[in-house]
This record gives sequence, C-alpha cells and structure tokens, in this order.
Amino acid sequence: MVKLCIFFDKLRFEEKSLYETAIKNGIDCNLVDSKNVILNTEYLTSNDLRFGEIILQRSISHFRGQFLTVCLEMLGYDVINNSKIGEICGNKLLTSMVLKKNNVPTPKSIFSFNYDSAFNIIDEQNLEKNPLVFKPIFGSWGRGVFPVRNKEVGKMIVEMRQENPSTFSNIYYFQELVDRPPRDIRCIVLGEHVVAAIYRYSSSEEWRTNVSRGGKAEKIKITSELEDVAVKAANAVGTGVLGIDMMEDKEHGLLVHEVNNTVEFKGASSATDIDIAKLIIEYMVDIYKK
Repeated sequence: MVKLCIFFDKLRFEEKSLYETAIKNGIDCNLVDSKNVILNTEYLTSNDLRFGEIILQRSISHFRGQFLTVCLEMLGYDVINNSKIGEICGNKLLTSMVLKKNNVPTPKSIFSFNYDSAFNIIDEQNLEKNPLVFKPIFGSWGRGVFPVRNKEVGKMIVEMRQENPSTFSNIYYFQELVDRPPRDIRCIVLGEHVVAAIYRYSSSEEWRTNVSRGGKAEKIKITSELEDVAVKAANAVGTGVLGIDMMEDKEHGLLVHEVNNTVEFKGASSATDIDIAKLIIEYMVDIYKK
C-alpha cells in the first residue's frame, strides 16, 4: 500500500480535505508542517524515505516550498508538484515567458529591472487608452496588484516600490488590463485532464476576482476550447496538480494569466459538487503505480 505525505505550512480547507479523504479511503497518509522539517545531508546516502513514497507539496510560502521540494527530490522523493513546476508557477515573470514561448494565449506583459526603466514604461504607454496592471512577481491572493490607468498612479507605484527594501523591489512586472467581463475562469487540471471549472466573479467593491477577497464561484461547462487552452497551459509548465486561471478577452478570447502550483479548490468544490480532494488523491496513487 502506497504511503502519501502532504506538506503544508497552513492547514486550510484543502489540506484538511485531502488528508481526511485519504484516510477515509484506507490510504496511509500523514500531514507534515514544513516549518518544522529538519533535513540533513547525511540523508542523501541513507535511502530513508521516512515521509512516504509520494509527497504532495502544499506549502503556501513559495520559497519555503521551493527549497524544500528541491531537497526532497535530491533525497529521492517523488513530489507533486515538482520543483521545476514550482519555479515557473511561483514567478509571474517566468510564467508569462513560458506561456508565450509555448504559444499559450496570454496577456501581453512588460518587464523592467530598475526604477528608471519602469518610469520609461509608464511614460511610453497610453494608459488612458490601454491601461496596465502592476503585479509583484511573487505573491498570491491578489496582494500588491494594482490597476494602472494613468501615469500619475503608475509613477506612484514605481516610487513606492523604490522604497521597498525587498531584493525583488527593482523587478517591475506590468500586464495589459484585459477588457473582460467582471469575472475570470479557474480550471483545476490533474495531469492532462480538466476535472472542474468555475467562474470567479468580483465582489461589488473589488475588481479582483479572488474568492478569498469575497468573489463568488459559479460552475461552468467545460467546453473543448476551455479544455484545450487549460491543458496546453498545464503542459507548458509541466503537468501535475494545477489551477489554470484565464480571462475572456472581448477581442482575443481566452487568455491564461496565471498558473497556480498549490491551487486552492474550496470554491470550485462548493460550486461544482465535485470531490476534487478525492480526485487529487486518486491522481497521486495513479502516479505512484506508474
């Protein structure tokens, strides 16, 4: 019998339901708080797979999860999602580049690497006609994301970033503000299969569509177009357990703007009545059997 392990750093609906589903189905599974893990280079020669045969990485912290995944892979563990996927999905700049390189429809994105060049981006764009969205390259739940509809706001954001002591504060990521309905689409993709899809609507006082910010989830039909775009995006970053987020551009159709490495599925589960946790556990067991 396969032994599964779920790494986390915050127990949310998703981690609890995954663990409870595994136990209910008679699968040996344990929860490990990644904040408390201690690893040793001596483990590299011990062949000690104490955590289990296959690991599901659910750490919210990008850097903690990424470094831990690399270590676990070096120790011989199979980790879902692997470190390559984590590296791409956790970095919005890399995600945009990889999607475009693999011909996945995605919004136009512009990058710069210091204060002056960021100002040049603001000065060169006709923001009143073609507004942008500023995004930090690392982060989730829409934190630090701002619409830039005029040069004054754009320059204020750049100045604010200049005061930020973070190593990444001089990396500027702008993306076109897509002309879309007040919603986006989240697809839950396991391997090369879309198992659930929902609309995420903005709340009345919020332009971002995150369910964590009060957005509403609604089940949608998985069309062949939707599935094709979602699977193409999943293949571009590396298949695993992924959340593919896309928008309905009025001129260009479906555009993928983000791929989630530790996807939240509480909203999708409640809106679709699909037992996504069970499907993920089954996917993990199938990976082990292969």
